[in-house]
Amino acid sequence: MIIAREKKKTNIAEYILYMWQIEDMIRASNFNLDVIDKNIIQEFDQPEEVKHQMRAWYEDLIRRMEQEGIKEKGHLKFLRDIVQELEELHENLIHNTDELEYVKAYNQAKQSLNDLKSKSQGTATGDIEAALQGLYGILMLKLKNKTLNPATQDAQTAISELVALLNDKYLNR
Repeated sequence: MIIAREKKKTNIAEYILYMWQIEDMIRASNFNLDVIDKNIIQEFDQPEEVKHQMRAWYEDLIRRMEQEGIKEKGHLKFLRDIVQELEELHENLIHNTDELEYVKAYNQAKQSLNDLKSKSQGTATGDIEAALQGLYGILMLKLKNKTLNPATQDAQTAISELVALLNDKYLNR
C-alpha cells in the first residue's frame, strides 16, 4: 500500500509492475490474508494503525480479484484501465509529429515489442501491454537470479527507454 501509493505518483509503469507482483503474491498466498499479514504486513516497521490500513488494502485487493474472477491469472480491472490509458497515450504520441524523441524511442523498441506480442499468445494486444509484460518477465527472471542474454538485455534497454518517456508524458499530461 505504501510503496504502491508512492509508485503511482512517481512512475506509473513501476506502479503497474508492482501491482502485478502484488497480484501474484496474493495468488501465491492462496488468497489467505493471515499469510499475507504474517509474511508481509508484519515485516513493515510501521505503527499498528498503518498495518491495519495495509491489511484492509490487501483484503480489498483479494475481494476484488475474487469478484473479477482472476484468482488464477489476469489483472485487476483498474490496472487494465491504466494500461489502456497508456496505450491510448502511446498511440497519440507515435502519430504526433512534434514527438520526435518518443517516435525515435518507439522505432528502436518496435521489433522487440513485435516479438513480445507474437510470443504473448494473444495476451498482449498493444505495444505498451507487451512492453509491460516483457519488463515484468525480466523482473521475474532477475528475482530468480537468472542471467539475461545480450539480446534480451538490448530489448530491455530499448523498451525501458520507451516506457520511461511514456511515463514522463503520462505524469505531465
